[in-house]
Parts: sequence; structure tokens; C-alpha cells
Amino acid sequence: MSSLNEAPQIGRFDGIKNKLMQREKLTDTAFLLTITITLFFTIYALAVIFLGDKGFGKVQMFFNLFNENAALIVIACGLSIVMVTGSIDISVGGSTALICTSCIVGLNKYGFNFLTSLLLALAIGLAFGILQGLLIAYLEIQPFIVTLAGMFLGRGLVALIEVNQVQVANPAFEKLSGARIEIPFLGDYNKKGIFLQSKLEYGVIVALIIVVLIFFLLRKTSLGRSFYAVGGNPQSALMLGINVKRTRFMAHVLCGLLAGIGGFLYLFHTRSGSVQQATGLEMDAISASIIGGTLLTGGVGNIFGTLFGVLTGGTVLLIVTAIGSQDPWWPQITRAAMLCFFIILQSVICSRKRNKSE
Repeated sequence: MSSLNEAPQIGRFDGIKNKLMQREKLTDTAFLLTITITLFFTIYALAVIFLGDKGFGKVQMFFNLFNENAALIVIACGLSIVMVTGSIDISVGGSTALICTSCIVGLNKYGFNFLTSLLLALAIGLAFGILQGLLIAYLEIQPFIVTLAGMFLGRGLVALIEVNQVQVANPAFEKLSGARIEIPFLGDYNKKGIFLQSKLEYGVIVALIIVVLIFFLLRKTSLGRSFYAVGGNPQSALMLGINVKRTRFMAHVLCGLLAGIGGFLYLFHTRSGSVQQATGLEMDAISASIIGGTLLTGGVGNIFGTLFGVLTGGTVLLIVTAIGSQDPWWPQITRAAMLCFFIILQSVICSRKRNKSE
């Protein structure tokens, strides 16, 4: 009889313990998110105060921050998903270059339309995600090695398709990609006193919708909770009945799908493709995820933090450009400093959690 009475008590204890662990993770996430949002608005406010004459005083400058980084926002969301599970993907720059070049060749030479190009981009992204997910999740090969090979594969295929840089020469696609959404009641006056409404690219709307969808996926679905569980402690997740291998596989598939969408948005914005296209994009996405509060160890992360991580990096780039620095390395140096700060902060949080568990 005593063992029967103890079983419900043990179940209740485990449930309470799980709730406490979830609250702790949410607290860490909220803390990192607060720092990221505060950092972004502080940097941007200082730019408006001291560099207002360089364009930061204009409303359109703020919207340009989204226009220039719509593709990176989507790709960084994919990186956040795999990093939450404790994995990594550095192939997204190579897949983006392949998507841009392949779609341009299809548009220019084979009469592709918008829908056909989008399907091609999604197919390329999914192919990378499925192949890499199988190797990482089921064959248990190190994610860095697999996705490094994926990066080289992507750029190698670009060289096979087209060595030189190519531009979109499809009038219908150019017209659609050049369209803008006018923001009512927001804008700036030019030197002649004419009011110009602020404009957003359609890619920004797609990126923001994806941010919201991924947020609900991670927070409100069993798959999203499985991502956090696997990243937090794979052994515990396995004991809870979570298929760890399938969860890791799905994380890479989603990352590949988002890389396909992000690559298409990159094409939509630049309308060009080359072997060197999107060089360093994977590092920008990883740094945005880390600055946004995604732990390198997995188990903690917030998609809205990733969004603000992208915006923070973009603001730093705009500031360096506005100052007029001729050295192209200053944006990278500044981002590296921020990245080091957040990595140290994450290390402090992880050590605090270890001390509590002990």
C-alpha cells in the first residue's frame, strides 16, 4: 500500500520540479532578452542624438534597418532553432548563394516566374536541411563538420552553375522586387519641403510573420518544447519519451526551410548572385542569435531576442557607415566585442545554474 501511495507523490514532485526548471529557463531567457532590447534602443538612441545629421534623425533610416536585414532575420531564426537544440549550422551562407544564383539562371534563361523561383529556393533549402539533419541526428556526425561541408558544397555548386556574377534580367521579377509598402502618416521632409512617406519592402512583412510563427512554434507546440528539452538535457528528454534524434533532425529541416525562404528574400533584395554572395552570412546569423540570448549550450533562446540581435548588428553597421570610416573591419570588430560580451554573460548564467544544481 505504501508504494502505491508514494507513486502519485513522486509524480507530483517531478511535475513541480519540471515547472521550476521551466520557470528558471524562462527567467534566463527574459533576462537575456531584456539586455538585448535595452542595448538596441540605447545604441539607436545615441545614434539619433549624436548622428542625427547623418540620417539617423529620419524615420526612413529606422525602416531601412529592416529592409536591409529581412533575409538575415529569417535565416537567424533558423539558426536559433538548431542552437536551442544544442546544434549549429554554418552552411546557410553557401545555400543562400546557391539559391540566388540558381533562381537568377532560371529566371533569365529558362523563363521561371516568381512562384517557380520560390519553389526552387525552398527545395534547395530543404535539401540542405534534410541531408544535414540525417547526418547529424541519425549518424551522429559533428554538426560543425557536416555543415562546413554543406557550406563548401553550396559555393562549389554555384561555381559549377555560373562563375561570374549574374543579375536578374526578368522584368516581371524586377518590378515585383522593386515594389514597396508605404507606411501611412510616417515619413520625412526632403530639402524642398516635400513629405516623403516611409517605405518597407515586402520581404520585411514576410520576415516579421515568420518571427511570430516561430515564436508560437517554440513556445506553444510540443515540437517547440521538445527543442528546448533536447538542448537542455538530451538524457532527460529521452527519459521523458522525446525522440531526441527525430527532434534534432526536425530542427535542421526547419533551419533548411528558413534558409530557403531567407535565401529567396536575399535574392528579392539584391537581385544578384555570385560565388561570393552572402559571405559571412552564417556568422552574422549565429552572432545575432547569441546576442539575442540563445545559449551556445542549448536549451535557452527567444526568437524575439534574435530579431533584436539582428537589428543591433545592423545598427552598428549603419553607425560605422555614417561615421565615414574607410576601414571595412570596424563593423566586424564592434560586433565581435558585443559577441564576446554576450558569450561571457552566458557563461556567467551557466555557471550560476550549475552552482544551483549542485
